[in-house]
Amino acid sequence: MEYPLKKGQKLELDVVRAGSAGSGVALYEGLTVFVEQALPGERVSAQVAEVQPRFARARAEEILAPSPRRVQPLCPHAGRCGGCAMQFMDYEAHGQALSAQVEQQMRRLGGQQDFIMLPILRMEQPWRYRNKAVFRAGGEADQPCLGFVGRGTHALVPVTDCILQTEEACAVAAVVERWMREKRILPYDERTRRGTLRHLMVRTNRAGQVMVVMVTVGDAIPAHESLIAELRASLPGLVSVVQNINPRATQEILGRKNRLLYGQEWLEDELMGLRFRLSPLSFYQVNRTQTERLYGQALEFAALSGGETVVDAYCGAGTIGLCMAQKAKRVVGIEIVPDAVRDAKENARRNGVENAEFLAGACEKVLPELVGGGLKPDVVVLDPPHRGCEPAVLEAVARSGPRRIVYVSCNPATLARDLKRLSALGYPLRALRPCDMFPWTGEVECVALIYS
Repeated sequence: MEYPLKKGQKLELDVVRAGSAGSGVALYEGLTVFVEQALPGERVSAQVAEVQPRFARARAEEILAPSPRRVQPLCPHAGRCGGCAMQFMDYEAHGQALSAQVEQQMRRLGGQQDFIMLPILRMEQPWRYRNKAVFRAGGEADQPCLGFVGRGTHALVPVTDCILQTEEACAVAAVVERWMREKRILPYDERTRRGTLRHLMVRTNRAGQVMVVMVTVGDAIPAHESLIAELRASLPGLVSVVQNINPRATQEILGRKNRLLYGQEWLEDELMGLRFRLSPLSFYQVNRTQTERLYGQALEFAALSGGETVVDAYCGAGTIGLCMAQKAKRVVGIEIVPDAVRDAKENARRNGVENAEFLAGACEKVLPELVGGGLKPDVVVLDPPHRGCEPAVLEAVARSGPRRIVYVSCNPATLARDLKRLSALGYPLRALRPCDMFPWTGEVECVALIYS
């Protein structure tokens, strides 16, 4: 098959609209070309990186006619680091690009046409917003480092001061990196499967308290006493140091086994006026400010009056379910991670919530069993992981006949796919609100209202 473009070919392109994750869309002899880090209205000199039957990808090498929305990134690592895909545009353009991406996917992939697209929820201060940082260990034995995976590669970009992370998290990263070098702690090598430290995870709460999680391959963690001493000296808010052991050859960051090295086994945070206990394995939204706005929209979509039964599928540590419980008669949460379920139960106890119960198990197994046993929720909240909902979950939801479905998603593509399935089951999309949960990254959170 003859393609109008070849890999490595250089050409000039006019960008006509926004694509996804900071790309712009151009046309070349009728072929759609996604141009990395290009803005609508720009003319660029680009090199073709990939050619497929229906599209091509290119890298902008020179901006010949820049958009007035183009800005100089604040971070010196932007463009190399795989985190911030969109720092080259101003924040208003960033929000517009995310909204356009979401709406296009709902219409093109999800087949949704007749719905209300609400304006994106944006941050006033879109920096230092992440309450969870995950640094990868890398480098060489004589010069280990921490950082993030580079854009389009598996190579590590050394970074300890990321302007999306809290200052406390960056301080922890600096201490751990120094400790690795002084004590010659080997970073884990995925190719040879040798080394000690895989990742550093840091959680911080509203009060500035800190949980440090050292993810190692095996049980041994050399010189950890000296690390704890230095962390205590450098961080007045340190409340927990945990070793998480992950021996598996996997891309998953955390293993199933934790060992407490210092302090307590959890971090407590305040959200929506409630207190939540978080273990290392508990899911918790990384942006507290935007989470409260997102959950506020979810509550508005749920339209609870006090007499409803709510199912909270993929409930994590119970954050959404406990917020709903204040306005509902009964909440049933389902979560596959046992540690998260224990946290959810403890969070209910700590907040005096007596009308919420939390069940451990896979949603695709537990929910159909509950519905088969006669459970008829008035409202179902879906907040699945990145891969979206299993078909068995969506079928059970539709079979239970809820008045409303509120779907919280971190992946517009799988949301669009699941909305298409729900529409076929008699539950079309009615309204959608994007939320900029992860400024500058190209990722976006959404909350959808669905009813028959």
